[in-house]
Amino acid sequence: MNQLPLPGHVDPILAAGDEPMSNASRNAYFGDILAARMSRRTLLRGTLAAAVAGVMATHLPIGRALAADIGAAAPSIDFKAIPVGTADSVVVPEGYRVQTFIPWGTPISGNMPAASLEASGEDQAHQVGSHHDGMHFFPLEGSSRDGLLVLNHEYVEPRFMHAAARGLALDSGAFPEQEDGSRDADQVRKEINAHGVTVVRVRQGDDGQWQVVEDPHNRRITGLTPMRLAGPVAGTEHVVTKYSPDGSMTRGTLNNCAHGVTPWNTYLAAEENWSGYFANEDAEIDRRQARYGIETRSEGRYQWHKAEGGADEFVRFDATARGASPSEDYRNEPHGFGYMVEIDPYDPESTPVKRTHLGRFAHEGVVFAPAVEGQPVVCYSGDDARFEYIYKFVSARPYESASADGSLLDEGTLYVARFNDDGSGEWLALAPGENGLTPENGFDDLADILANTRSAADHVGATKMDRPEWGAVDPATGQVYFTLTNNTRRSEEQRNAANPRAENHFGHIIRWQEDGTHTAEDFQWEIFLLAGDREAGRDLNGDPLDEDAILAAPDGLWIDPDRRVWIQTDISESVVNSGIHEVFGNNQMLVANPETGELKRFLTGPIGQEITGVITTPDQRTMFVNVQHPGATTSAEAFATGELTSHWPDGGNAIPRSATLVITKEDGGIIGS
Repeated sequence: MNQLPLPGHVDPILAAGDEPMSNASRNAYFGDILAARMSRRTLLRGTLAAAVAGVMATHLPIGRALAADIGAAAPSIDFKAIPVGTADSVVVPEGYRVQTFIPWGTPISGNMPAASLEASGEDQAHQVGSHHDGMHFFPLEGSSRDGLLVLNHEYVEPRFMHAAARGLALDSGAFPEQEDGSRDADQVRKEINAHGVTVVRVRQGDDGQWQVVEDPHNRRITGLTPMRLAGPVAGTEHVVTKYSPDGSMTRGTLNNCAHGVTPWNTYLAAEENWSGYFANEDAEIDRRQARYGIETRSEGRYQWHKAEGGADEFVRFDATARGASPSEDYRNEPHGFGYMVEIDPYDPESTPVKRTHLGRFAHEGVVFAPAVEGQPVVCYSGDDARFEYIYKFVSARPYESASADGSLLDEGTLYVARFNDDGSGEWLALAPGENGLTPENGFDDLADILANTRSAADHVGATKMDRPEWGAVDPATGQVYFTLTNNTRRSEEQRNAANPRAENHFGHIIRWQEDGTHTAEDFQWEIFLLAGDREAGRDLNGDPLDEDAILAAPDGLWIDPDRRVWIQTDISESVVNSGIHEVFGNNQMLVANPETGELKRFLTGPIGQEITGVITTPDQRTMFVNVQHPGATTSAEAFATGELTSHWPDGGNAIPRSATLVITKEDGGIIGS
């Protein structure tokens, strides 16, 4: 069927590397469904404030009702909220302290090469990567003072990585090039090795400070690391390449944003905005790439395929069909990306595995429902691009704690969500023969459905969401939360009583309750939070947000064992601290009560960054939070003259570096209480 873009639907402002909109299906937009639901409750009430308050104040209180039924305790949030911040520093509430930890370039293995702009590509393979993101703490022997910190590295800012960049007019996405347009091979290797995942042993000393421990567990998983493909797509024609003629392997993981932790205690790294890394000069691009934002072009995000010398590890980023068959070139290389990558942090010799049955798209992360002995494993994932979808996977085999491993994720059913305007929802199976996914409709088998997950979701009629980001599951009620960071597609002229939030720059958080167990195919949904300033923002009760709670672009999300909802923001560096976003200051982290909707600002970060990644030690007395891309707001002209907007964390005239924050209470108490 011919699918044309709807008039008036335009992309919002994109951050560096974000995927442009590629969903041209006629599926319903979540904003339209939300507006319809609003109009039912606020018919002709007129103002934006009335409409927004109406939908939130009169929704079915599914979360609070269930919490009361099971006796779930509301968490304490007793710290004094901090104000909006604009300084080049990290601010936390009174009674808390912050240690800056493992910035980009920190040595963890090999001969422990020191951080330096002159460091080589091989050095980077033994150093903490760039642009810290999703993260988890894996305790050793149950300790809250000794464990493995595992963290993603989403992308790189080459101008802050290479000595050769000094004095050049480079913006946040630009890189040094040779006169002929080629790239220095070692610079490219350094950038590839700065992607991926870090596994590092960390320990708290008697003085309360955390330190890196040289340990055999320490390793880097990078854009060059060999990886196994598993699940229905593995071994099929979709992933045959010159590197892996049998379609069993691929190299590296890229653009790792959020993450997941399996019930059997392994780490899953998400592959998000990976499609921009590939060039493809073919005149016709098939849907396995076109539906993911790849179009006919000779350039990739960092031009890695143009590295001098033409090494195979670099030319694979050119997906042009150049050989007689897929086994002679890299036309299928992009099909080996867009998955969740399983890593065993406790086994440094293990090979990472891409779990293809969880779907192929721009994974923000994955969140698991609590595993129940003898029941299927269930997990949720969002596709972080404009007007994309939310998915759920249900394993075919039951969870048995004594034998559970990643193979549970290789067999089951992948579903995609449809949100109805009456507050109900349903999960639509992406499986052969179901919901029209047949060869006659262009879906040959399960591997074809999964390699084309987005197209399959289009076909079954999933609801277009406002850029799904992180998810979280309430440990007491089982409610599932997802952040939806923004959606500016509606013009002011299109705003009416049925569509009250024209140009939604601020985003919101949705939550739902499955009808029974997490394996159910139906659910009930509600809006937990509408982000915004004091005029546009609304809490769970429909009340305006106060100065301690205003926020925009909710992104990172985590619910701690006591049910505190931690919310992190990612206002794009293109708009942060300017225009309608000026009131929010630098990106921040807040914490919410899931029952009352109370919301308080807990942390503000330095200039030009996003706050992302959050986890505590098992005793909840140490929290780890990531600060990504400080100084990204530096213009090309300012970079050329050394006038950087941020020098965090080292200060002085230092280049800015992504780093991890270690947060503790001065009295040694539980974080957030």
